[in-house]
Amino acid sequence: MGLLSRMSTIFKAKVSNVLDRAEDPRETLEYSYQKQVEQLQNIRRGVAEVVTSKKRLELQLSRLEQQVQQWEQDARDAVVAGRDDLAQQAISRKQAVQAQIEPLKAQIEELAREEARLTDLQQKLALKVDAFRTQKEVIKAQYSAAQAQVKIGEATTGLGEDMADLALALQRAQDKTESLRARAAAVDELAEKGVLALEAGSAANDPIRDELKKLQAHDTVAEELAKLKAEMGKGESV
Repeated sequence: MGLLSRMSTIFKAKVSNVLDRAEDPRETLEYSYQKQVEQLQNIRRGVAEVVTSKKRLELQLSRLEQQVQQWEQDARDAVVAGRDDLAQQAISRKQAVQAQIEPLKAQIEELAREEARLTDLQQKLALKVDAFRTQKEVIKAQYSAAQAQVKIGEATTGLGEDMADLALALQRAQDKTESLRARAAAVDELAEKGVLALEAGSAANDPIRDELKKLQAHDTVAEELAKLKAEMGKGESV
């Protein structure tokens, strides 16, 4: 059971690490900001609905109050006309309308309190949303700057490695260049001393020297032949 618990903890840690690398805090901030804006818009719609309902009830109250005044005037007119029956009916109607006015006023007062509460909440939330928006932009700017610094640092590290490779290649090129220059200097020195000229002359095919060598070889053969004849003649004389 302990092994499974440790495996589960390791798995959760790895998943959290992957999610942390994949998460962009700027997107999280924007999402949170949009959620707050939506809440503020909902409250504003709620305030608008409460105000609309209150206005509707106020219009209805105004009509009822006008009816009360009208029924009261009708009752007065009926009394003047000597029609107590009509006056009683008018008073009865007036009282029925008045019975609707008090509950209506109570509803209007309740809506007025709700409007005040939502308006206050709206103002406070608007301040919070505005403060969050400013903080969000600051954090996003700081994150972008930090991200840029990381990329520059990584690029600088890569550049350092590349520069090291370039320096090594440059050193090899310089070594080869110095080696060639030393070889060229040695060749020039040997040429000045005539060593290369003698070697070149011995290796080259010179027609005059070849002809002289042939004559020398011919003379040597003639001398050898003369000696041979002399020796043979001397032997015959004996």
